[in-house]
Parts: sequence; structure tokens; C-alpha cells
Amino acid sequence: MAARLFSREKSCSQYSDWGIVLTAALSVLLTVPALAQQPEALPSGVPTYLDEIHGAQAQDWVERQNRKTVSVLEVDPRYRDFYDQILSAEQSKDRLDEPAFLGGNIWNFWQDGHHPRGIWRRTTLASYRQILTGWQTKLDIDALASREHENWVFEGADCLKPKERYCLVALSSGGEDARTLREYDTQAGLFVLNGFTLPRAKQSAAWVDRDTLLVARDWDGTGSMVTASGYPFVIRRVVRNEPFDQALEIYRGEKNDVAVVPLVVTDGDGNRIFLVRRSPEFFSSRFAVLEGMETAFQGRQKGTLRWLTLPDRVDLKGMIHGTFVFSLEEDWTPTGENKIPAGSLVALDPHDAQARPEILFTPESGKVLEDAAVTRNTIIVTYLEHVQGRVMVLHASPDVNERWHQVVLPLPDMSFVHIVDTDQSSDAAFLKVESFLSPPQLWLVGTSQAGVEKIRQTKPLFNADDLAVEQLQARSADGTEIPYFLIRPRNMTRDGTHPTLLTAYGGFLASVTPRYDPVIGRAWLAHGGVYAVANIRGGGEFGPVWHEAGKTIHRQRVFDDFTAVGRDLVKRKITSRDRLGIRGRSNGGLLVGVAFTQHPELWKAVIMGVPLLDMVNYESLAAGASWADEYGSMKNPDEAHFLESISPLQHLKADVQYPTPFIFTSTSDDRVGPVHARRFAARLEALKKPFFYYEDVEGGHSGTVNAEEVAHERALEAVYLAQQLMPVQ
Repeated sequence: MAARLFSREKSCSQYSDWGIVLTAALSVLLTVPALAQQPEALPSGVPTYLDEIHGAQAQDWVERQNRKTVSVLEVDPRYRDFYDQILSAEQSKDRLDEPAFLGGNIWNFWQDGHHPRGIWRRTTLASYRQILTGWQTKLDIDALASREHENWVFEGADCLKPKERYCLVALSSGGEDARTLREYDTQAGLFVLNGFTLPRAKQSAAWVDRDTLLVARDWDGTGSMVTASGYPFVIRRVVRNEPFDQALEIYRGEKNDVAVVPLVVTDGDGNRIFLVRRSPEFFSSRFAVLEGMETAFQGRQKGTLRWLTLPDRVDLKGMIHGTFVFSLEEDWTPTGENKIPAGSLVALDPHDAQARPEILFTPESGKVLEDAAVTRNTIIVTYLEHVQGRVMVLHASPDVNERWHQVVLPLPDMSFVHIVDTDQSSDAAFLKVESFLSPPQLWLVGTSQAGVEKIRQTKPLFNADDLAVEQLQARSADGTEIPYFLIRPRNMTRDGTHPTLLTAYGGFLASVTPRYDPVIGRAWLAHGGVYAVANIRGGGEFGPVWHEAGKTIHRQRVFDDFTAVGRDLVKRKITSRDRLGIRGRSNGGLLVGVAFTQHPELWKAVIMGVPLLDMVNYESLAAGASWADEYGSMKNPDEAHFLESISPLQHLKADVQYPTPFIFTSTSDDRVGPVHARRFAARLEALKKPFFYYEDVEGGHSGTVNAEEVAHERALEAVYLAQQLMPVQ
């Protein structure tokens, strides 16, 4: 693709939020509109002032809840050890310094105790291969924030190809999704004097040339050019030093779209294609080629749009030798061709309207596509086989009957393989390989005769010598077998006494796969805890069909799958109700919120992180309207009935005994927003039900923004779990 995003080095989750990762591609565009409508009648005891995110009354309420939570959890003698252990892991020099190809060098964004906000730094590939890498700091975010008296968080950079000298650096205030874009010179190590500066907004920009951008944003700042979801739908051409009000409109979508995004797609041969991506719904994308742009941009012409004949649900992975590579999220029967199943990887010439698609990968039993990326001459494909990571490289072949030659790379088993980055100027690619118990390894593809070589083996951040991993299955309510991973003591006796934490996600086609999590390792497994990770429907572990099975009015299957795994853990005598806890973030927060209200008798501890909990009103909160394709809409009678039947907030009852939950959110979360969590906690308070509530001021939806804040919030969670599931005898 034309743009490369360097994001701040922190997981979207601790404990196990591998979820709304799928939404990240669009989340950079999100805005926080005022409530689009008055909320449906809220349960008694939920004050409306909590909707005012920064309102004085709301902040007083938040501070009171935070003090109450901290006064119980921080004074626990275990808190300090948890905090120190987590902080040490978050700031460890033994973490993987994930690389990115940029301008012929290797770049990395790094945070530690000396650089809590982080530094963006550069080295050569030869130096990066060495154990002692010689890094050169190019942008110090701590120094920048101090100098400008801003709460800057580095959110990535999009660089002008092919030289990649000039980049649009994205900076947010406190981790919110709204970003300021500023032009940066990677060679000089400075922001460009009088360079491009796009003020704070939910916006998307793509380079056309050194002096021209395509930008989607709310151009007049009134909300008139954003959709109900809060995404911009108007693209304009921005020319250096030209006022915004003179920017030429290139394309205007519809107010009821989800989003409109400009793209510039390139390949290693120097080909470049300008695109408009219009998303009428969250999972649908329609692509149009902007033709005649170079000549049109010399004057005030817009160029012409040519819409590609593609299925609605596709994900563009890149371009190689002038050919698009994309994955299918629905079945596709091109004119005159056989049906291509959902989950396939396909190549197509965007210039030829009559071109026949080439099938590069098709799903098989238990084997599904995970991701793909292009180098100059190869396509890197990662896939899951029974939820275990695999990778192959597709090499161009002179055989007309087999254009692409497949080579499966020999990588460790029971692991997850993630494409870190690829280089369009060569055939090099970085892969990260990790598992629940094995710390990340970094493999370099395409630079040696062997095809792949391990160049990084990070040191363990927790002791896994006495731990084991196994895959089990639980039978859901409709008979579907639901696999889950169990991380446990190697010689565990199945007597029902083991404290167990269960997590899952179940949405947005996002797969929950084996990942190395030192926070879980140090704060849970090291203390005798058992960890279960469920691959429930709604995710992508078994392809688009697995996702479709848990969407909208079928979502009760997702909740039933999760409940089935919890019951299976008890049935196998791994744990008992009094030792079983659950945790979920974002969409996973909705999952555990429903589990909390539908089956309160099954769980002793429930952690809801940045959750969706008011599903009756979710479409009018923050970016909720964009997710109607996933959850359903209150405008549809059948979907409204289902949302009302499962919405956790509306199903809290005075005569039910609930476990004491831990609810955490962020004031600056402008994606899901803190209102869900606030309303839920307020309703519990009105019902005189016990709960813990913690709202961090910073961090946005993805979590806290520096190691100290991460350690504080995660230590509170660890103490909570210990108090609920590991009581001191």
C-alpha cells in the first residue's frame, strides 16, 4: 500500500484484547459527535450528566468512583509487587523492538523508563541484525510534548513513496483517536518549516506528490461533512500553502455512509494508483480509481472516477507488478467465472475491466486466511490452521499454468505469525512469531538462500518452565464445537480448585490467537492462575463464515459459546464457580457484560474494559453508529428486539445477586466512549450492588499511553482478581 503506519509500541490489550483491531483501519477517522438523539429511557439511577464527558458533575462522579476503587485495591499488600512486576515488563529492554522499512533504513518506535512517551529512531538493516543495534533518535515525543506544552502521543506516520523522506506524523492528545498531522523530514530529523499541518480532527490523508495531498476530514468543523458514524465523507485536494477553503473537492460520499477514505496504492515497480474507498457499511468497501490525476491536478479539474467491479466485502492488501491483491470476506462469482469462496486471496488487474481474477489462496477445512502483504516480487501470506499460525511465500513463476509458486516457511508450531512489515523495494519482510509461553522471535524473509532466518530471539519475561498449553473443545448450546486454549501448570491436578481467568473476543472478524503476554505471565500465571482463551464465533479464527454466524441477531450464539467454555472448565474440574473469572475489552467488554447479566451464577470475577454495555443506545454514543453492520440497528424492528433482549445495562435487576465486577474505561476514549461504563456503574450503584470502577483520564480506546499508567491499571486488575479468586487464607 502507499501508506505505512508506524504505531506506538503498545498492545491494544493486556490480558487479551486482540479485538476491535479490525476497526483500527477506520478508527483513525472517528470523531466524537454530540449525541445524535436523545437516549432511549435510561434505567432509574443513571444520571444524564454522565453523558457530558468532561462535565464538572461527571468528573466529580468519576473521581469519587476512582477514589473508592483505589482505596480498596491499592492498599492491598499485593498491589506494589504486581505494579513493580508489570512496570518492569513494560519497560524491559528485552522487549522486541519491532522494525519497519522506511527509506532504505530500519525504523522503530520505542518507549521505556527514560522515554515514557517514546522516541522514533532509525538504524540500518546491517546494524539491526546486530545484538547491540546502533539506533539514532530522530523524533523525541517527550521533548516535543514538553517544548510545546502538549500531551502528545505518537500515533504513526504516513510517508511519501518511493523515497519516503517526507512523512505526515500523526499526534494525538492523550491517546484519543483525533489526530493532528504534521509534515516531518526524516533525513533532517525536523518538522518541515511551513510544511503541511492538518489541525486536530478525525481525518485521513494520502500523498499525491511532494506538494499535494488528498484529505478526508470535516472541512468546516461544524459536523456537516461527517457521517452519523463520525467519519468524514468529503475528500479534497490540499495543495501546499493553499488555504483549506480553497481546497478542491474531489469526491463527496453520502451522509448515511460509514466513511470515505482517499488511498494511494503503489508497488515496487513504481506504479501508482489513486483510489477512493467508500464504505456504505462497516464491512463493505467500494473502490474507485481516480484517473487522470496528474494532469488534472495541474489545474482545477477533479479527474474522473472509475468504479471497480468487486464484491462489497473485500480487503485490499496491496499491489504487485500493477496487480491488486485483496482478500474476500464474502463469496464472489465474477461474470463468466465459478464462485470464489469467502476467505480467498485474489489478484486482479485494476486497469482491465475484463480481467479474470487469479486465485492465490482458498480456505480449506480448518485452514483460513489471516493476512497478506506484498514485497517487490512476492506475496507473504499468513494463515491459521486450527488456530495455529502458518506462513507461505508466493513467488512469481514463469509457468503460465502456475503463475505463483508456493513455499511454506518452516516456523515454530503452536504459535501465531504476524507480518510486521514488508519492503516494496526488495523482497524482504519481517515476521514475528510468538506463542503463549514463548517470547517473540523476529524472522527475516527474502534476504538469504534459505528463504527465512531468525534474527531476534527475545528473552523470556516470565518463567514458563512449569507451564503447559493444550487445546480443548466445548460444546455450545446448538451443538457447535468451540475450541479454546488452556495455559496451566504442567502437573495440574484436576480437582476444581484452580483460579482460572477466561477471555475471548467474538466479533469483527478478529482472531484470538496464541500471543505472548508478560502481564498475564507475571501477574496471573506466576501466582498459580490458569488462563483460558476461547475461539468463539463472531471472530475470524475459521474465516468469514465463523464471523457471520455471530453477527447481529445471531449474536446470542457468541454469548452461548463463551458460556459453554466456562461451563466446560468447571465440568473438566479445572476450576469451580468460586474460582472462575472472565475478562474482555471493547467488544469483549460487551461479551462479558452479557455473561454478567445472563449467567451471574457462573462467575466469581468479571472485568469489563472500555466496554459497550448500553446496546439500546450504542448507535448514538461516540462512534457507535458505524457498527450497525456488526451489532444490528435499533431502526430495524427485529434487530432492535434482539438488542433490547441482550443489552447489559437494561438487564440489571435488583433481585439478582451478581459477582462484584471491575469496570475500567478512559475519559479520552472517543471510539466506544466512557458513557457505557459510567451508565452501567451508576445503575449498579442505584441498585446498591458492589462494584469497582476506574476511569483513566488518558489513553483513548486502546488503553493507557505509558508504562506507569499501564502498570497502575493492570495492577489494580491483578489485585481485584487475587481478592476475588485467590483469597488469602
